[in-house]
Amino acid sequence: MVIAFIGHGYVGLVTAAVFADLGNTVWIVGHTPEKIEKLKKGIMPFYEPGLEEMVRRNLAAGRIKCTLKYEEAVPESEVVFIAVGTPPKKTGEADLTAVFAAAGEIGKNLDGYTVVATKSTVPPGTNRKVGAIVASVKPDKATYDIASCPEFLREGTALNDTMHPDRVVIGVESPKAQKVIVDLHKPINGKTVISNIETAEMIKYASNSLLSTKISFANAVAFLSERVGADVEKVLEGVGLDNRLGRAFLYPGVGYGGSCFPKDVKALIAIADSVGYDFQLLKSVDNINEQASKFFIKKIETVLSPIKGKTVGILGLSFKPNTDDMREAPSVKIITALQNAGAKIRAFDPVAMENAKKLLHNVTYLENAYEVASGVDALVVITEWNEFKQLDLKKILTSMKHPILFDGRNMYDPVKVRKQGFEYFGVGRS
Repeated sequence: MVIAFIGHGYVGLVTAAVFADLGNTVWIVGHTPEKIEKLKKGIMPFYEPGLEEMVRRNLAAGRIKCTLKYEEAVPESEVVFIAVGTPPKKTGEADLTAVFAAAGEIGKNLDGYTVVATKSTVPPGTNRKVGAIVASVKPDKATYDIASCPEFLREGTALNDTMHPDRVVIGVESPKAQKVIVDLHKPINGKTVISNIETAEMIKYASNSLLSTKISFANAVAFLSERVGADVEKVLEGVGLDNRLGRAFLYPGVGYGGSCFPKDVKALIAIADSVGYDFQLLKSVDNINEQASKFFIKKIETVLSPIKGKTVGILGLSFKPNTDDMREAPSVKIITALQNAGAKIRAFDPVAMENAKKLLHNVTYLENAYEVASGVDALVVITEWNEFKQLDLKKILTSMKHPILFDGRNMYDPVKVRKQGFEYFGVGRS
């Protein structure tokens, strides 16, 4: 099958690579000449394990084609996926400017029958508007159907999530379009959920919002556990052993970040407001997420008081491991607050430092955790990269000015760490 993706961010590029690897001819349409030229050479715009190898393999095989021109990609494609960004406005609503612009360009270049499917996360009703835009500009002889095919990939495991998803959601109302989309996804392992278009659009928001709710619940329990003398890790272990609940996403920390959870929670709140429903639960989820980083910052400032002039080492900058994504990363809030209080910052992240440098200034970026620890008044773990799990803590302890460890992801055993001589402060651990 010949298909096209409009957009080459995480969703567009990863999904395009997987479909090309399955034997399809896949066009990737971008709007930035520099990025498209780099893609043609197999240079990735972001870090994702395994992606570069897959893209280069399919470029060499001629199954991935990159272009700036809709007229090259759209006419011969049976399915055109819209996979552009939908960033939040100040109101929390999704900015659909790029989606509607793509719809217009797709419509102008349709030839024969095409399924126009949206992978971008969009509010209910958006695909109907996409269809109206396409109808207003398409050639007379061209025919089309619309579909909603939301993605559920996670940065850091995006290839596996795309190839082996829990579910493939297809929002469609035309039997012809349904057959085309289902056939395209046949090699993908995952339960297929067929629904109307609005239902598919809602599934994505509901899924991300529920996961965010579990994280915020874990953080709220952590806040309380510290005050009553409980260990939140044991509390949530006991909760998670209930088969009705499970432990997934019931982990406290410094708050969720990234390109999805923060904006999708805010967007669903805005969607609810637009139809007259006060979604108080999600408003609390969003508020607790803000509290998580603030409470952690306050803990650091209290222990190190006065913090002005102190040197703090930061381990982990990306919003989660196995990605260089700094969007809504808790590290930005934490480092900025510490700098505003007068602290000096030393930092290391395995892959995200180049992106971090665009957001965080007056930071000393170093080559590894041991360099970061040298001479600091405290060490702060923000991102749970694997390479931080079994550091030589004795080596780190001897190089620090003061042996204070703030564990923002509860990676370490407090008893063992304290026995080695550290003052240990976790999240939700009395």
